[in-house]
Parts: sequence; structure tokens; C-alpha cells
Amino acid sequence: MKYTDNAINIITAKTFKGIGRAWIIKNLKGNEDIETIVSTININSKQDESVTIDEFEFNKNQILNQIEIFEESCDGIVAIGDKNFPKYRGTVKESERPIFIFYKGDLSLLEIENNCITVIGLLNPDEAIENRERKIVAEIVKRNVIIVSGLAFGCDSIAHKQALLGGNTIAILPSPLNNIMPAKNKPLAFEIVENGGLLITEYYDEHKSAMDLSSRYKDRDRLQALFCDTIILASSYAQDSATRWKITDQKLDSGARLAMGFAKDYNIPRAIMYDPIGDLNNPMFDLNRELIREQKDITVLTPKNLQEIIDKIEKKKLNGITENTLQKHLFN
Repeated sequence: MKYTDNAINIITAKTFKGIGRAWIIKNLKGNEDIETIVSTININSKQDESVTIDEFEFNKNQILNQIEIFEESCDGIVAIGDKNFPKYRGTVKESERPIFIFYKGDLSLLEIENNCITVIGLLNPDEAIENRERKIVAEIVKRNVIIVSGLAFGCDSIAHKQALLGGNTIAILPSPLNNIMPAKNKPLAFEIVENGGLLITEYYDEHKSAMDLSSRYKDRDRLQALFCDTIILASSYAQDSATRWKITDQKLDSGARLAMGFAKDYNIPRAIMYDPIGDLNNPMFDLNRELIREQKDITVLTPKNLQEIIDKIEKKKLNGITENTLQKHLFN
């Protein structure tokens, strides 16, 4: 497993009371020595008692022991301050920026220069939705765009599987890499890695409660928005779909709603799959209809504007690469 001492120090810092992503972003740039980190914690955080270097080293060794357990499941760890730590997209507040990532597979797929589109949706799409989503993903992959999704059942799995037929895909997990969730999608996760793809997560330990697990799914949804240039919703129930359609035996709301909300907050372009005639009375498109009604910046996909979305991503990346090259030439 590849990791720097810096990565383990960043993870260790987060184990102390009151130290979260926002605190680390504000107070650490990465690659500080332990003495500096401990001093910064004692000066800038609300500890009940001062943290000692011995306590920090103890926590650090605990983490090292923990991650050794799943060494075969994880290729490496990267954190802020590491040269290969991936850049996120969009405008993101400090508390929601990633600070470390565990990965299995080709980490270079997350590089900002790559074109990435997230495709998400509900857990139980009907056959018509499956077929339409496959066609969209197939067109995206033809343009050498990487497909990002969350390894969930339904629309996520469809996106990953279609991408594997001719391109690359990234799966973002709410669980440690040695305990892939959902367990029935372990073979798909292995297939993604074997075919040059990537698995990532922010977690190295098991969830402690149902509330903790729910929070981890929310974090997964946030990363689906952070690591893409555009996010596409295939279909999804809305938050009140179960009440609206008088369905009492199951929860219909999905993480896709949260991911689309994060994308809006981060100014990530959003698009949806929707036929105003054929999908009008299908509850599986409740969220799609809500987004059309509520948001003016939602793109309803057509074959033409799907190509325009990809063209726009490529042009933006090309301009960014040209600008970076010019800056290097002028200042080096």
C-alpha cells in the first residue's frame, strides 16, 4: 500500500476532538511535522486538555495498525499536501472539501485534466429506463469521458457496467475498501479495478451506527458531485414520492437527490433524462420533474445537447491546460 507520512498525519489529526475537514483545511497545508501539527491543534482547537506528541504518536500507530488489516484491498492513501492528491471541481466550502482518500486502482483517473461525468439514479429502474441510460452512457464513453457513480444497485450499476464495455469508470464508496457496500456488488467493484478503473472512499473503519452510515452515504453523494464536470440524473423518486403515490412498504427517496443538490451548491452543471410525454405519470421520474420545475439551470438531455455538454467540458479543459502551460512558461 502506498502512502506518505503526511497522509497518516492528516488522518491522525482528524481523530482529535473538534478536528474536522474545515479545521484541517484552515490550519494545515500538508507535510507539517508532528510537533507543528500538535502545536497547531493546541493553539487553534478546543481540546479539554493539551494534546501531547506521545498521544498523537499513539493515535497514529492505532491508525497504521488499522489500515494494515486491509492492505490487500487498498492500493494507497493520498491526502492534502501530497503531490498526487486529486483536485475537486466546483466551488466548495471548507467543511465539504476532501482531505484524504483511500483508493484501489488507477488514481490518475481523478486528475483534473480528465473529463468526468457522474451518472446516478434510483435503485430499481424499469427496463425502459435501463435501456435509455445505457444509450446515454455509451455515447459519453465514445468521447473518452470517464463515468463516475456510486456502485449502488440500479442506475449506478448500469452506468459502471456500460462504461466497462468501452471506457473507464470510477466508483465512490461509503465504506472501507475491505468491506465494499453493497456486498452483492463486490464482483462489479473487482471488475472495475481489473479493467483499469478506480475505487475510492474516505473511510478506513466500519460505521458505528445507522446514523453514521447515513452520513457516509451523504459523503459519498457529495464526492459524486465534487469529482465530475457534469452530473446526469437518469431517474429518481423525490423525497415525498412514497406519500404522493401512497406506497407504504418501502422508502423511495434516493441518494441521487442529495448528489444533485450538492452539484447545485458547487455550481457543477446538471442534466437529467426526461421525456415530457412518456415520463409524465411515472413516479420514477418525480425528482426529474421537480428539478425541471424548480431549477432554470437544468438541462433536459437530447442527443444533440449531450454532445454539446461534452464539447463544453473538453473546451473548458483545453483552455485550462493552455492557461497552465502559459503560466509555467512565463514564471519558470
